[in-house]
Amino acid sequence: MRLFNKLFKKILQPYIGLDKQIYFIFISKTVNAMGALVFPFLTLLLSKKIGLSVSQTGVFITVSGVIYAFASMFGGKITDKFGRKKIIIIFEVLAIFCYIACMFIQPSMPMAYLLLLAGAFFGIAGPAHDAMIADLTTVENRQAAYSLTYLGFNLGFAFAQMFAGFLFENYLYMMFLIDGITALLSIFVIGIFVKETIQKDDEVKETNELEAKVSGSIFKVLLSRPILIYFALAAFGYKFAYSQWSFMMPMHAEYNFPDQGAKLYGLLGTFNAVIVVFGTPIITYLTIKKSNIKRVFYAGIMFTFGFGLLGFISVKAAFFASVFIFTLGEILEAISTMPFIMNHTPSTHRGRISSVIPIIMGAGYAIGPLVMGKILEVTTFAYSWIIVGLVALVATMLMKMLEKYDARKSALEE
Repeated sequence: MRLFNKLFKKILQPYIGLDKQIYFIFISKTVNAMGALVFPFLTLLLSKKIGLSVSQTGVFITVSGVIYAFASMFGGKITDKFGRKKIIIIFEVLAIFCYIACMFIQPSMPMAYLLLLAGAFFGIAGPAHDAMIADLTTVENRQAAYSLTYLGFNLGFAFAQMFAGFLFENYLYMMFLIDGITALLSIFVIGIFVKETIQKDDEVKETNELEAKVSGSIFKVLLSRPILIYFALAAFGYKFAYSQWSFMMPMHAEYNFPDQGAKLYGLLGTFNAVIVVFGTPIITYLTIKKSNIKRVFYAGIMFTFGFGLLGFISVKAAFFASVFIFTLGEILEAISTMPFIMNHTPSTHRGRISSVIPIIMGAGYAIGPLVMGKILEVTTFAYSWIIVGLVALVATMLMKMLEKYDARKSALEE
């Protein structure tokens, strides 16, 4: 027992000593995710409840991704201008109104459009969350802070997914109500316990040379730091593959196990979240000395095998095995991507960079359902998963090349 306690303390060590506001952000993320019921089931809502075809569902999700991207760009701009906290509160409250409105209408295209609008509002608020965490951290503890908030989200998400699949079939309105209430509570935590973190020029703390304040547009910043663009392009394939977790996975489950697909997908969601909850602190501790880009490379290997597996075997056990493998990759990617980006970003441009770079990466997530929806119309799920695995493999190879490029560049600068 003493050995276990010692090991437990070691695993949690990276999370100790963070700014106290990070812990309240962790609580906010956890509460919000406890009601994250709707968007994980968007594919089934569009196809099973509203009646869109596979191709139409893919197009709709891609359109929602494009709208989210433009909303995020706008959010990044106003986040750097007006602050983090007020942007989060204003636009997430607007998203909550959309959820509440969905309670009173039947599954239909108007409901889909309201969810599209809610996604746009969340997109505007997204960069403010990332910039706020970056403001409260340094290079030394940034990975731990992002890891902790990611852990908080999945802690709540695991709880939500335990009953989401059962609510989906007969109590859809309850999903919107719960989602709205928990989102409101999470905003309350931010509003009361987290101060505005944006810093004036004379207050900016330069924790490394790359974070030093600069003047000029975001394009000037990106041209002076091309590694950010290279990284985003390599991560494009990761997001393409990961988008199939919410697109192909639920449809494949429903195809293989008619009328049980939603429940199976809900269980897979819970399984995914449980792995994240227990795996995030362990993986963070075990890889704390690895570079961010090295961990992202490892993530690509997990994505390749995890998603590609279903191209060869798709019994229920294979679904769980697939989720286990790619979730390890999800953890590695999630705790490393934003720290890598923020460590290469001027403190004056955190909001804009945390919107534009994820947009390039997220383009893979946006077009993934569109492309695979078209492919599924002419081939089987098995061949489609093999294609997804190959995309992840190519992206992983590109990330390895970028790791070597980054190492050479760092050696030349020393």
